[in-house]
Amino acid sequence: MELRNLRYFWTVAEEGSISKAASELSITQPTLSRQLKKLEMELSVELFKRDQKGLILTPEGIFLKNRAEEILALTNKTQQEFEHKKNKIISGNISIGCVEADNSDTLSMILEELIKDYPLVTFHINSGTSDEITNKLDQGLIDIAILLEPISVDKYEKISLPRSERWGLLVSRDSDLAQNEYIVPGDLRKTRLMISGREEVQKMISNWCQFDVSGLKIVGTYNLIFNTFSLVENGVGSAVVIEGAIANRKAEEYLKFIPLQPELQTHCVLAWKRNRILTSLLEEFIKRFREMAN
Repeated sequence: MELRNLRYFWTVAEEGSISKAASELSITQPTLSRQLKKLEMELSVELFKRDQKGLILTPEGIFLKNRAEEILALTNKTQQEFEHKKNKIISGNISIGCVEADNSDTLSMILEELIKDYPLVTFHINSGTSDEITNKLDQGLIDIAILLEPISVDKYEKISLPRSERWGLLVSRDSDLAQNEYIVPGDLRKTRLMISGREEVQKMISNWCQFDVSGLKIVGTYNLIFNTFSLVENGVGSAVVIEGAIANRKAEEYLKFIPLQPELQTHCVLAWKRNRILTSLLEEFIKRFREMAN
């Protein structure tokens, strides 16, 4: 049974006339008559009888009219709900975890556009290490996060961000290494180092060096790169960092970033808990990152 024919039938039943119903439906009378006949043949019943007053519903016609009202009302409601969802004003607060990285600029750009399009949206940024942020993500304290590889994201849905993060050594300009154009594995073995406390980062650097981290002169570990700036400046050690974490910092006068050679790059990922129910705001936020990444 076609929904269109059900609507035709209901309109004829309401108007009590083929001509009036055809005018209401903006179709010709012959077309409407053919569709009604088709419906009667499909159901193997007679829906109308004619008398001097016009069309009269048969008992089967009365039954179908009642059902048609229910079906058409539900159909209209469903269409309205989808239309409302499509045109829904996105609002609410989104809590975002973000590591120190060059891709922080990407987050800024997405948020700027999102708030411009949906002025009722607000946000809260949680800065920290990948470990701190993933803990908050697991506990439901934040909605979504930008994390820096290497990191395990088996529990999360993710989108890899296109801009890569280059690893290198942050040194004092008074250091002998400051004249280098790049840092090779042998340079790390001869240098007092500060390195991320994350096991994944230490393992990555070990693979790059092709010898165990225990063979490096690690004088300290850190969680936030910003904390190492004064230590590097004062000669405590040099810090293994990503270039993006020191971008736009006023540290160039006394610090220098030197890339690793062979080059070592990783990416940031946008991550959220797998199988979580997404709000309209989160769906829109993720959609914009996905469009940017493609």
